[in-house]
Amino acid sequence: MELLHTAFDIFIHLDAHLNQWAALLGPWLYAVLFLIIFCETGLVVAPYLPGDSLLFAVGALAARDGSPINLWWTWLLLSLAAILGDAVNYAAGKWIGPKIFARQDSWFLNRKHLDEAHRFYEKYGGKTIILARFVPIVRTFAPFVAGIGTMTYARFALYNVTGGLAWTTAFLVAGYKFSALPVVKTHFHLVILAIIFISCIPPVVEFLKARRAGRAEAEIRKA
Repeated sequence: MELLHTAFDIFIHLDAHLNQWAALLGPWLYAVLFLIIFCETGLVVAPYLPGDSLLFAVGALAARDGSPINLWWTWLLLSLAAILGDAVNYAAGKWIGPKIFARQDSWFLNRKHLDEAHRFYEKYGGKTIILARFVPIVRTFAPFVAGIGTMTYARFALYNVTGGLAWTTAFLVAGYKFSALPVVKTHFHLVILAIIFISCIPPVVEFLKARRAGRAEAEIRKA
């Protein structure tokens, strides 16, 4: 319970914690941020890391006078982390995906998340790799599902680079530009919560649609 409380506190007070980490780690903060973004996009075991809100908070911190974070270097490193993460995830899907897809839940993989990403992929095709960047959980599993499927790596790489650059640019710039607004300064934790809430809407909607479709199919079979 204490661990959950600590994680929640970090999530909603990312700006304060980033300041502390910057003072403690110095230039090594870049490595920590790189690792977080890489793990969220590259490892199917880490779908709950705060990608969107972290990028926004980092952009906000970079905008402050005397900030220890350089926006340009941060954008470059985190874009690279996002692109490399998806590439590793695609490779994992290519090599071990079929075996995992045939199983039910395991200690490191929630089958529902995998199925959700698969539905998303079937609906949007290759564009899923770009769109999923802005959808928590789905963005972690989308490249894995693409690796399992028939998408060539050349095609995947194009979507991967486009989506990675769009995602990091959007949230870093948003944090950098909007952090100066008085309402954002005063209620930064509420802004972070709003980002998390809004980001969770698409997967919830997709889940409800899939559940409704499943019930409809079940009723048809009964009839």
